[in-house]
Amino acid sequence: MAYDVARIRSMFPSLESGWAQFDGPGGTQTPRVVGEAVASVLTGPLSNRGTTGESEERAEAAVHGFRLAMADLVNGHPRGIVHGRSATQLAYDFSRMLSRGWGERDEVVVTRLDHDSNVRPWVQAAERVGATVLWVDFDPETGELATADIEAALTDRTRLVAVTAASNLIGTMPDIPAIANAVHAVGALLYVDGVHYTAHELPDIDALGADFFTCSPYKFLGPHCGVLAAQPELLEMFMPDKLLPATNAVPERFEFGTLPYELLAGATAAVDVLAGLATSGDSSGEAGESSGASDVPGSRRARLAASYAALHEHEDVLRARIEAGLAELPGVTLWSRASRRTPTLLTTFAGHAASDITARLAEGRVLAPSHNFYALEASRRLGLGDEGGLRVGLAPYTDADDVERLLDGLAAALA
Repeated sequence: MAYDVARIRSMFPSLESGWAQFDGPGGTQTPRVVGEAVASVLTGPLSNRGTTGESEERAEAAVHGFRLAMADLVNGHPRGIVHGRSATQLAYDFSRMLSRGWGERDEVVVTRLDHDSNVRPWVQAAERVGATVLWVDFDPETGELATADIEAALTDRTRLVAVTAASNLIGTMPDIPAIANAVHAVGALLYVDGVHYTAHELPDIDALGADFFTCSPYKFLGPHCGVLAAQPELLEMFMPDKLLPATNAVPERFEFGTLPYELLAGATAAVDVLAGLATSGDSSGEAGESSGASDVPGSRRARLAASYAALHEHEDVLRARIEAGLAELPGVTLWSRASRRTPTLLTTFAGHAASDITARLAEGRVLAPSHNFYALEASRRLGLGDEGGLRVGLAPYTDADDVERLLDGLAAALA
């Protein structure tokens, strides 16, 4: 399948600003069609969900469409799709709920590779009930998180393991299926942070073996919200604190208050854009440019698979060029070294603060932020403290010109 980056870039009004955006891991730019979907639901007839009149039916359709789209994205079931304000909020909600069944003899496993949103909620929940927290390190030289190290932390007292599917700091992708097998062998649950992963890899929660899988649409072209996916049968086993009149049905029992119908519609539109990234190579007309539609046949899941395959090829070429360019620059350390990783690169510069390099790049309208990006434990494990480094992240709209501007800007800043 073809990847027409010019067609894709035409979907993003923000790119007309002239900035080369390498901040995708923190949140991508938004296609026009996603904004239009949000505005259409928000400004059209809209009421609480129901079947009496157009305004109620539009709300119902927004919820139904969201669950179907997210189920297609993660290869799950619509009844297993839970909306949340963010992946962090979902982790806190589920950590408080799941930890009710933990006691002083129980153990929870977290890793130093993870974003803090998949660390602190579990640590704090364990501390409240007196459960033991076991930490698993990654290798700072290679960036790898070894499955054997997870296995070594597991016992018959393990209740839950929280691990990232891809590091938002250095891109490392652990072997989640192997980890899942080990976790399930001791009867524990696996909570997988897929926020960064989903922007670059098409999730399959069954193949991954994740009991709970989270992602955030704003990391893959959508609006700001979070999603948790699980099997409906698993969700049926848990009851959160909730209002008495609120439904006990799954997944609604985990969603508090009135849902943001406009954001659900925007997230659905973002999945459709992802499904339309690839073309057969001979049709990139106005419909594709405005809506993200493609001529790839098949179900939405099949179109997503084709699009992600094309995206991989595109991003691999750009990543190789960036890595080659960085290797030619003086005093640059590249911390993203794992064998399986996303096109997200963390760098530091001898004799220069990463934040100063970020500022120099911005003078040329190139955005590559510097921080620990809430992967606090990972940044400290790498020896970078709380300051972290400069992160370069690719997104579906990144093109070769963006990359050359980045490399030219780095060369000028380091000269």
